[in-house]
Amino acid sequence: MKTALFRRTTAAAFCAVAVAASTLLSGSAMAAPPGQQSTPINFPAADGELMSYVVNAKAANANKTKDVVLAIEAAGGVAVQQWPEIGVVVVQSERASFRADVLKYGKSSVESVGATRTIAVAEGTPDGISTPWQKAPQLRSKQLANSDLLYGDATFDGVALDPRETEQWNLTQIKADQAHQLTDGSRKVLVGVLDSGIDPNHPDLKANIDVANSVNCTDAGRPDTSPTGWNPTTSYHGTHVAGIIGAARNGVGIVGVAPNVRMASVKVVNDAGSIYPEYAICGFMWAGMKGMDVTNNSYYIDPVQFWCDDQPDQLAVRTAVERAVNWSTDKGVVHAAAAGNASYDLANKTTDNVSPNDATGIERQINNGCKDMPTELDGVVTVASTDQAGKLSSFSNRGLNVIDVAAPGSRILSTLPNNSYGLLSGTSMASPHVAGVLALMKSEHPGWKPKQLISQLQKQAEDHICMPSATPAGSSCVGTLRDNSYYGEGITDALQAVL
Repeated sequence: MKTALFRRTTAAAFCAVAVAASTLLSGSAMAAPPGQQSTPINFPAADGELMSYVVNAKAANANKTKDVVLAIEAAGGVAVQQWPEIGVVVVQSERASFRADVLKYGKSSVESVGATRTIAVAEGTPDGISTPWQKAPQLRSKQLANSDLLYGDATFDGVALDPRETEQWNLTQIKADQAHQLTDGSRKVLVGVLDSGIDPNHPDLKANIDVANSVNCTDAGRPDTSPTGWNPTTSYHGTHVAGIIGAARNGVGIVGVAPNVRMASVKVVNDAGSIYPEYAICGFMWAGMKGMDVTNNSYYIDPVQFWCDDQPDQLAVRTAVERAVNWSTDKGVVHAAAAGNASYDLANKTTDNVSPNDATGIERQINNGCKDMPTELDGVVTVASTDQAGKLSSFSNRGLNVIDVAAPGSRILSTLPNNSYGLLSGTSMASPHVAGVLALMKSEHPGWKPKQLISQLQKQAEDHICMPSATPAGSSCVGTLRDNSYYGEGITDALQAVL
């Protein structure tokens, strides 16, 4: 089995064109699998407009990366961030011909190039980088409208003065309450929360935040280690996710699945609510560089809901992200990710009408060669959502041989900024339960590598028979008791993880 937000569109007034010559300039695309070829998405570029790209080297080493940088400079680009460990360079350029030119100048070193956005780079170029153009001002978008639609329903309960563990049905469903009788996890275990930032002052979180290993990746994909860069600015999402993983056992508020582990805030969501590929690449690389044990990924990578391997730009971006995920996995990091909130059957893809979500989405045909990143990448645990009755949440994505495990995701009580607590729903909330279970497992078995952790997670999950969701939506459940499209291998089990 493949080891899989679900969110929103933030549409701007930019019209995506179905076919464009620039789409064909990013390297060779793979042939589409049986079925209809995916509809192209235009990744436009105009002279004078600052755009972002990833350029992939033919080999992942320092020398080849240097050659790629020379080709980038010859093509009129600037290397914003180099990742020689994986042979990926994040680039900005104001030249419309950049994609074609970098392939021409780097014919012996460049494997592929892909635009990471369909709109200009709002945040400009990071400080300290020399550019041939005048730097654009650092732009901050307004707080997201309809933010509760991005990640599920939100109900704010205000400040809680007394412990509320009795309200956490989610811990009972995965037997975390029983696991806590044995262990709350090890301080040696570090979980990277790749999200919108964690409130550093929340009384249930501040003791467990590893400030030294926290980072902001939204500065055009370059790690920003400034003291407050990783703090949340326009979103409560990361703070809520962090509470599910590791709210402290301190006599205040709630308790996380792994309340004694450390968490690093790895900010990959910008102020407009977007998670661009260069941000995610930075996040995965940082996790590997800092020796993290687990990451949680409650998002999909913008601006495309499904990145298709029969489209050159999309394939190049997917290659860069896959390299980052694989490298961090090789460094010992195991990744959990939300399956998505569109009631979509990930095993039978047909259409997508929300991409690109940084401009005006188009109705496009897709196929099973199109992947939701990072949730459908190899080596990533794909997590579906359940409700209090143990049924699949109606919003949850599903898919036979795609979903690995399921976990609670409907109306989950957790931390919110300004010392408050609230209920949120989404596979965003399901994934951190699994990240917490993996953290408990790593605490008890520090020598286990990602592959073994995932294997045991699947093996230990409680089998769940196919049954209709509470509010039927999307495709019906198919498969067996041991492995089906709604629950995968079953509901994750924290108790078994620590036995």
